[in-house]
Amino acid sequence: MNPILSRVLVAVVGLPVVLYLVWLGGWWLVALAGVAAVVALHEFFWIARPLRPLVLAGYSGGVLAILGAWLGGPVWMMGGFLATLLLAFLLKGISQTRQSITVAVGATVLGSAWIGLGLAHVVLLRAIDPTKHGRLAVFTVLLAVFGSDTVAYGVGALIGRHRMAPVLSPGKTWEGLAAGTVTAILVPFFALYHSDFMDVGQSLALGAAIAVTAPLGDLFESAVKRDFNVKDSGGLLLGHGGVLDRIDALLFAAVASYYTILALK
Repeated sequence: MNPILSRVLVAVVGLPVVLYLVWLGGWWLVALAGVAAVVALHEFFWIARPLRPLVLAGYSGGVLAILGAWLGGPVWMMGGFLATLLLAFLLKGISQTRQSITVAVGATVLGSAWIGLGLAHVVLLRAIDPTKHGRLAVFTVLLAVFGSDTVAYGVGALIGRHRMAPVLSPGKTWEGLAAGTVTAILVPFFALYHSDFMDVGQSLALGAAIAVTAPLGDLFESAVKRDFNVKDSGGLLLGHGGVLDRIDALLFAAVASYYTILALK
């Protein structure tokens, strides 16, 4: 199947389902984030398998971080995440692998922090004000991230000529980055323009935070894949690659967006 056609097909089928579960919030969102975390962690641990990560500890810490974010906010989220370190150390102690504890535990904690905490902050965004502003905040961030990523991909494919990071990600261009940056800033501006949640200056600041961190999240995953000579994290989403390929920008942007909103409100 044509890569562009497959990307459109997955977006048309999957995006409405994701947005509906986010709109419902509560345990629906927690379940969605938990499933996404497990699949994305599976993809990361498959990529990093030469490092012998302690996958059970990574899954547990990622899911516990998401549950903690919903049940008790940032403090419980961090408590859930920190379980990764303890579980990884215990599992390493009974494992039969010869990999050093620094490398194995480090890879495990990296996966749990990157993916588990990233998705936990999506839950925190939704919980800012569950009845009104939380829904608006998380929809704004999701649409800004996915919109900027799509526009950057399209513009880069059509008119991109100047490579942005030829070593890490040869397909990304400065033209695409510029188009994605404009999109990331404009989406919060228009989404929040008539709301009583954030004023114009605050919405532009939120857009700027997304515009900076979303591409960095994308490049971070590209750097990880480059380390292990892997093109895509998986093939579950056809032209989109794996789940991690689809949410890499969100994992950085959700964290930045949450704390930007807290700082401005």
